[in-house]
Amino acid sequence: MAARTRTKSKRKEQSEFYFDYSLLFILLFLLGFGLLMIYSTSSYEAFQEYGDSAHFLKTQLAAVILGLVAMIVVSNIPYHFWEHFALLGYVVSFGMLFLVKTPLGVESHHARRWFRIPGVPFNVQPAEIAKLCMILFLACLVCKLGRNVRKWKGIIVMGAAALPHVLAIYLVTSNLSSAIIVMGIAALMVFVADPHYKKYIVAVTLVGIAVAGLVFMIMSMDASEMTFRMTRINTWLHPESDPTDTGFQTLQALYAIGSGGIWGKGLGQSMQKLGYIPEAQNDMIFSIICEELGLFGAVSIILMFLILLWRLMIIANNAPDLFGSMLVVGVIGHIAIQVVLNIAVVTNSIPNTGISLPFISYGGSSVMFLLIEFGLVLSVAKRIQLRE
Repeated sequence: MAARTRTKSKRKEQSEFYFDYSLLFILLFLLGFGLLMIYSTSSYEAFQEYGDSAHFLKTQLAAVILGLVAMIVVSNIPYHFWEHFALLGYVVSFGMLFLVKTPLGVESHHARRWFRIPGVPFNVQPAEIAKLCMILFLACLVCKLGRNVRKWKGIIVMGAAALPHVLAIYLVTSNLSSAIIVMGIAALMVFVADPHYKKYIVAVTLVGIAVAGLVFMIMSMDASEMTFRMTRINTWLHPESDPTDTGFQTLQALYAIGSGGIWGKGLGQSMQKLGYIPEAQNDMIFSIICEELGLFGAVSIILMFLILLWRLMIIANNAPDLFGSMLVVGVIGHIAIQVVLNIAVVTNSIPNTGISLPFISYGGSSVMFLLIEFGLVLSVAKRIQLRE
């Protein structure tokens, strides 16, 4: 009788599933902090343009609510269900990139990177859909390639699968940063899938040279694009050379970071957000965080992202199968690359590429599809069985 009781207890214990509450807490914290900073950063500009200081906050809040609902729905669906739609998502997301050139396309700051859906309170950026669909498709591709992913043939196939989206994002939407992220996601997923790492030094070098050569060739064919990119590089190296035009945003962001000091001026006390930094609630929101909350606030947010990535790595390492693990690895790549690029741009460590800070920068489609990605992560985590 005692043995039977122990057996039932053991079976019950083995049937328990894992749920990462710390991951959920960090995610909700970043969302709440992002909404707070969006209001703090955008209230002046929103009142000047729309007569409502909470205009940007309301739009972002609507996207966050939609994203959370979608995340809950996706997290309760077995992640293998989406495996059947990977190819469809790959094709549809590629086609949606061309919607920006149709009458549905929306232009902002001399770029057409969005399209409008009637009834949706924010514009949709197809590059964000492409990131989600590429993670799903590449995870399926890694599983289908099996051991071949460790060979040069597998590396070439993975790169070739990502290349159409990369070129379309860059050529059609003129969004170099998102193109870099998609290629970076593919590279990371191949890197993690193959335990033999040495050959990737050669592979990354060759791919980097090839991509750089291709971009340079495309730029050479378009004189205006060549001039635009060279101006970006010159502004990065010498922002003080044109402080009233091309170097204005970079210099104002650096002023904000420097004036914040260690502890900052206090929440809501930023001066640079009062019309000095254009669209401060978007790509440059990290500079306002530094100004209002100082080095302490900036480091705290970076630590939160590091903890978030650590929790994602734990889920990836304990995923029930390769497909689930690759899904989470893709999300890790997306978050890590985007955070690094955003902070590097704001601090002028790399040329300005116009990239948002995940969960914190203003952008409805960005936060919504990121939350859908985390729905997939939670779906994987819920299938992890706890064993004694």
